[in-house]
Amino acid sequence: MEFTDLYINGHWREGADKVRFDVLNPATEEVLASVASAEIADADAALDAAEAAMKDWAARTPRERSEVLRKAWELMTARLDEFATYITLENGKAGVDAKGEATYAAEFFRWFAEEAVRADGLITHAPASGARIIVQHKPAGLAVLVTPWNYPAAMGTRKIAPALAAGCGVIIKPASETPLTMLALMPLLEEAGVPKGLVNVLPSRRTGALVDHMLHDPRVRVVSFTGSTGVGRKLLKSAADQVLKPAMELGGNAPCIVFDDADMDTAIEGTMLAKMRNLGEACTAANRIYVHEAVAEEFTRRLTERMQALKVGDGTDPSVDVGPLVNADTRDKVADFVSDAVAKGAKITCGGTMPNGKGFFYPPTVLTNVPETAECVKDEIFGPVAAIQTFTDQEDVIRRANDTEYGLVAYVFSEDFKRAMQVCERLEYGMVGLNRGLVSDPAAPFGGVKQSGLGREGGHEGMLEFMETQYISASW
Repeated sequence: MEFTDLYINGHWREGADKVRFDVLNPATEEVLASVASAEIADADAALDAAEAAMKDWAARTPRERSEVLRKAWELMTARLDEFATYITLENGKAGVDAKGEATYAAEFFRWFAEEAVRADGLITHAPASGARIIVQHKPAGLAVLVTPWNYPAAMGTRKIAPALAAGCGVIIKPASETPLTMLALMPLLEEAGVPKGLVNVLPSRRTGALVDHMLHDPRVRVVSFTGSTGVGRKLLKSAADQVLKPAMELGGNAPCIVFDDADMDTAIEGTMLAKMRNLGEACTAANRIYVHEAVAEEFTRRLTERMQALKVGDGTDPSVDVGPLVNADTRDKVADFVSDAVAKGAKITCGGTMPNGKGFFYPPTVLTNVPETAECVKDEIFGPVAAIQTFTDQEDVIRRANDTEYGLVAYVFSEDFKRAMQVCERLEYGMVGLNRGLVSDPAAPFGGVKQSGLGREGGHEGMLEFMETQYISASW
């Protein structure tokens, strides 16, 4: 691996204490690379660099910033296979899935290239005072970006692109399991014209101390985090000390509701996508699958057939559909969820047995008769396990779907559009996939309610997370 040091002020460098950590290939458990681990002094250097670079970048015209982002999209699109390989090697996902993520990641540069020139304000006439109300949006300041391991490219570009479009400088702290993809992106951004120091990457094994230190620096004005709700709460407490602007995309516990009038082909395809995209290692993954009793037998049979047909193996093999989970802890947690559900009465129709040998593999698994007491319906499975429950009453399934502290995404399958829209509006979720198993789109405002987060990523709203609104009262 070529890029394994810290990236600060456009230069590759060792960490202040010259500490390094290993990144593993989850398919083989072999060491891919030894990566520099950032310390507090490195964070300070990155903040200094971002502050200096942002002064010029924020002063550039929106069109100039737009052209740089557009170039980044063009360059990344030309190198999708290269980035897909990085993703597969350090994350484990199969090649097709990795290529899909790389394509999705690149698209954020194109979308926010277009949004960079649309930070529209307004001028209006105050009805009571007669003054003119002038509203404009300005760069908020330096942004600290903390990304997870499940989408090593997309979770970074989804934050970097809007921050640069808004005129901000950034320090990104990638997950320790998967820092290589983000480090490999930096030469591309240089080639696209991103100034030295504007984007800095700090892999580190001291994530908590490092991020907390940056969040208490007065130059930092935004913190954007994707990860668990537990960690998000801690970051919000740190952000409160400086009254930072938080953008938090946190955990989920997505219900997937299949009504008796659903088109079965659409429901199966949508459920497979919602459940198995990224091997289920996604906050958007369908976690609780509620199927109407009238179609439960057919749905379970067909879903089981689809899950059984998936080929498990090293994602570098193009014939493989399902790669390994990211690490041993994630695999073991999935296995524990299955054991707990079976002990409480659930039945396995396929999978359910952890294979021997190297690699953090777990087979695609379908559970039926899953009781409400099972741990897998209370917490994110984050793996390739479809937990099926049945229902007969619409009011009951809405209540069960909403019975969680999370509110990120839900899925509904029904051919009765009026009924489906009524159900969607009553679901306490920031996003709903209606007859679709995929909601993520750079052009849409991604985010949740309740304890699934604050703010939105993507869409026009995504750029505004990195901007402050200024109002000027004037008379002429």
